[in-house]
Amino acid sequence: MRVPDTEPAFSLGGFEHVSIAKRVSDLVDRVIEEERITGAVVLVYQDGKPLLEKTAGFADREAGLPVKLDTIFRYASVTKPFVAVTALVMVEKGLLRLDDRVGEYLPWFRPKSADGREAAITLRHLLTHTSGLLYDPALELLPESQRMTLGLGNTDFSLEENFSRHNTIPLAFEPGARWAYSFATDILGGVLAVVHGGTLEEAVVQHIALPLGMADARFHVTDLARLAVAYADHPDRPVRMPDPWVSGDEEGWRTVFSPQRIFNPNAFQSGGAGMVGTAQDVMRLLEMLRRGGAPLLSPDMATAALSNQIGDIEGEPGYRFSFVGGLVIDPAAAATALPKGAIQWGGVYGNTWFIDPALKLTVVSLTNNALEGCNGAYPEMLRAAVYDR
Repeated sequence: MRVPDTEPAFSLGGFEHVSIAKRVSDLVDRVIEEERITGAVVLVYQDGKPLLEKTAGFADREAGLPVKLDTIFRYASVTKPFVAVTALVMVEKGLLRLDDRVGEYLPWFRPKSADGREAAITLRHLLTHTSGLLYDPALELLPESQRMTLGLGNTDFSLEENFSRHNTIPLAFEPGARWAYSFATDILGGVLAVVHGGTLEEAVVQHIALPLGMADARFHVTDLARLAVAYADHPDRPVRMPDPWVSGDEEGWRTVFSPQRIFNPNAFQSGGAGMVGTAQDVMRLLEMLRRGGAPLLSPDMATAALSNQIGDIEGEPGYRFSFVGGLVIDPAAAATALPKGAIQWGGVYGNTWFIDPALKLTVVSLTNNALEGCNGAYPEMLRAAVYDR
């Protein structure tokens, strides 16, 4: 763990640096001891300076291998901001436009509106999750000839083979009419690959990973020895995740996980869930946005990436949506310690992050615990520890 060596001589935004580090460090130690979380890397940066770089617990509990700062985790939906920013970089390079229709690039993806018309989905709709697509668990329960994976389950399908099956399923709503979290970023990834003229990974690497010095943020594992084992929630203690593992239930939220998917070269590169990498790679991406976009984006585009992009359309309670995550507009309605104006999201393999632009604060937490590290009590415990609430 890295903390300042001496008491700080200044504070920023009313926060006293060592107390933030201590509160968060103590929380992480506690959830590890309680076995709520198996292994974690937690980074807390303010104004570009590390207040805390915390490692705790096990990357592989059964083998006794500890988590390190360079441990590689499965990102799940932490993939989305990487792909979204790649799209924004390509927009500013003149390679595509936000209001281009998806069908111009992916002629095989032509889902219909409820009345049977071909829907006019744009790249903007995909980026903001206003496309009419859904993360619908029913899609993973269809007869085999129609079944789709939503980015976490293993498959030998290409992107086209998988999502062209949606052409016979009406959209949930007209593009632009509502907000609903979805596999839209998978489709966006397909567009980026076509425009780039290679794979989605090649586009992400060229446009953001290499310029930002990211060695491990990829759609494959760069170093198997550093990959954290995935653990699944269990009433007693987290268990080594079986493959496949189905979370939730068929009546509500449900996701099929496959820890082995990342090793399958035939599985389509999921722009919504398919990357792995380190916590430091995530911090580099988020800090680039918070600090104004250099060297990848103009200040205006970086500001747009963190701003409300859906107008008055309601997202999750208390949120609107930016190009990269949820924007807090009402902390009470959102039931969060985060202040108004913060942007946050996560990934169901066990990850959460947020940016507080007003306090120049960026926090990244990667764990190997699905779902606790993303959708359990832990993320809000972490936010409360940061803000001393």
